Amino acid sequence: MNSEYQKLADIVWQKASSHPKLRYLVAIAGVPGSGKTTTAEAVVRQLNAAHKVHASLLSMDGFHLPRADLDKLPNSTEAYVRRGAPWTFDVARFVGFVGRLRIWADKTPLAAPYSGIWTENEVIRAPTFDHKAKDPVDNGMVITPDISIIIVEGNYLLLDEPGWRDLAELVDFKVFVDTDLQEARERTAKRHVHAGIEKSLEDGYRRVDSNDYLNGVSIRGKLLAPDMVIKNVTANCTD
Repeated sequence: MNSEYQKLADIVWQKASSHPKLRYLVAIAGVPGSGKTTTAEAVVRQLNAAHKVHASLLSMDGFHLPRADLDKLPNSTEAYVRRGAPWTFDVARFVGFVGRLRIWADKTPLAAPYSGIWTENEVIRAPTFDHKAKDPVDNGMVITPDISIIIVEGNYLLLDEPGWRDLAELVDFKVFVDTDLQEARERTAKRHVHAGIEKSLEDGYRRVDSNDYLNGVSIRGKLLAPDMVIKNVTANCTD
């Protein structure tokens, strides 16, 4: 699979190099268990190492609704069971953030690499997700002005639903990591057990079938047309 990561990194680099604007924004989407996160991480590493560009990775996981907000929902019990479904994210905040990132990417001058500390008005701060605390963390990551390629990864970046569909217009290149849903189901169940979320594989499958698999079916059924589709057949991958 490394050659596929390299191939995608090469394509992103070529497109970014011929892009007329200051920075290049890429969306990498896929169903739960597709390997989209592994793919996005590998592409960023390849861009930084092989092409000597400054690339950064932004995950949509930082835009989960915090548990305090889930508690306020009229269907809070269901919200916890379905956490990770589209409606358990703050999609308005996410789209708004990517919109601001788009403006910043197009208008903020590209800076030379700097080993010191950037001033606050030179950087973009984004939330991340703390898996131990099970909540987002504000300002968990910093995108510095020397970054020329930003990879955004997440399940719903190409979802044709209100709010979500606006994201496709804010990026320059859209990639979908395609995986058989049953293979993704198996990977995700095993990952739940490995992470200690569930004690047995049977429990892992039960968890997947009540949430992750349903989300995968929705993603495949409401997929906006990507610019590129890649196949992921690697068993040892993250989401």
